[in-house]
Amino acid sequence: MSGWSGRDLGTKTVAYDETQAILYALAVGADASDLDLVFEEKLRVLPTFALTLAQWAPDALGSAGAFDVRTAVHGTQRLRVLNDLPRSGAVEMTARVAEVWDKGSAAVFDVAVESEYFEATWSLFAPGCGGFGGDRGPSARRRPETAPSGTLDVRTATNQAALYRLLGDRHHLHIDPEAAVTAGMPRPIMHGLCTLAALTLPLASSVGAHPADLRELEGRFASPVFPGDELHVETWKDGEATLFEASVDDRTVISAARAHFA
Repeated sequence: MSGWSGRDLGTKTVAYDETQAILYALAVGADASDLDLVFEEKLRVLPTFALTLAQWAPDALGSAGAFDVRTAVHGTQRLRVLNDLPRSGAVEMTARVAEVWDKGSAAVFDVAVESEYFEATWSLFAPGCGGFGGDRGPSARRRPETAPSGTLDVRTATNQAALYRLLGDRHHLHIDPEAAVTAGMPRPIMHGLCTLAALTLPLASSVGAHPADLRELEGRFASPVFPGDELHVETWKDGEATLFEASVDDRTVISAARAHFA
């Protein structure tokens, strides 16, 4: 497995228009009254929209045979914003396998994507691929021991996964009840990236920032979220950034999370 480390996944240019950027904002919870997120004449593109443009990169690694795409799961996501995305245009991206970590019974593949607008890393947890004698890699950030400095309650929409999948990730697990049951879920689940991005809107509001001013984001997908779930979010100050965890009925769904707004 260590032979995958450093593997070039190629370069790709992905074009988009204002309609896709607006659909994305609606899919991650923007309201019709958020005119600078949903009205083309005032539009500011959410930085997390970049992750839909770069989804080809982790997909390319799976297609190359690095792991079994039926069992691998998205473990964590990191995003660093370099420049604001234009309202419409084309983004050239390069991708590579930055690291492969040996977790024993599994491996974690870090897929790094770079462009002039952002840097992003997908960490993909692949069961059955570990045990090759490699480095275990860094541990996830632990939950702060201090009491939360704030809390938020965020309800997902019942049609949220159905909207989000129109932006490119059309895995049947997010829409088809039969596919969900086959995957061991009682019903279709939210996309992890949709849930994480949806939390950035109320987080921005809680610190007096605009969600389009997001500059750094990371989070670990601890367990599934179902459309319609209400997430309870606990926050902690970390200098100018915010640490956060989200749970549904005392079950942690996003952990080791951090957001920083300009």
